[in-house]
Amino acid sequence: MAEQDFGMQPSKDYDLSSVVVPLLKGVLYQESSPDLWNSLLGLQARVRDYVSVIGLDLVLDEAEGYAFLRSHSGNGDETETKLPRLVARRSLSFPVSLLLSLLRKKLAEFDASGGDTRLVLSGEDIAELIRVFLPESSNEAKLMDQIDGHINKIVDLGFMRRLKPQSGQKEMFEVRRILKAFVDAQWLAEFDERLADYRTLLQEGRKGSRQDE
Repeated sequence: MAEQDFGMQPSKDYDLSSVVVPLLKGVLYQESSPDLWNSLLGLQARVRDYVSVIGLDLVLDEAEGYAFLRSHSGNGDETETKLPRLVARRSLSFPVSLLLSLLRKKLAEFDASGGDTRLVLSGEDIAELIRVFLPESSNEAKLMDQIDGHINKIVDLGFMRRLKPQSGQKEMFEVRRILKAFVDAQWLAEFDERLADYRTLLQEGRKGSRQDE
């Protein structure tokens, strides 16, 4: 009896190099490349062994649906220190680092509420998160341009993505859950204390500016 075709197409199979190359280029998301993601799950042991040889670790979160490569943290092995760094470290400005931390805290609060799985914020929402921690400015337009620059940087880094605008709707952004892998729980536990210290310094700076006027 001939095999019947019920219209189901098998997922595309990828070889090892076809999985590793996209990971070397950046973050792999399940939602963006489901076939490639499934192949990664099947090949992950081989991927880990392969990238380990070139000084990298595979970070894979099946629950959140993302994977990326990062450099070995180091274990004192002399041979390891001789390997060139294949994943560059990026130096972030203080406002960008601060905004990433604020978004991570927002994501933790969002998860605790047990609501939707996607944290979506407007550009105005994001601006309000950070503006209270920035020095006062008499030029509102300039301040908003600076905040827009910080937001664009975070989008470029892959921690947020700009959503397709709807007619008459504000600009909206989705906070990518990969942020949880870069701002960990231990750092987050110290977050409020760090912000309190910074806010005190900021207020003292504002008072000093007023007295100098």
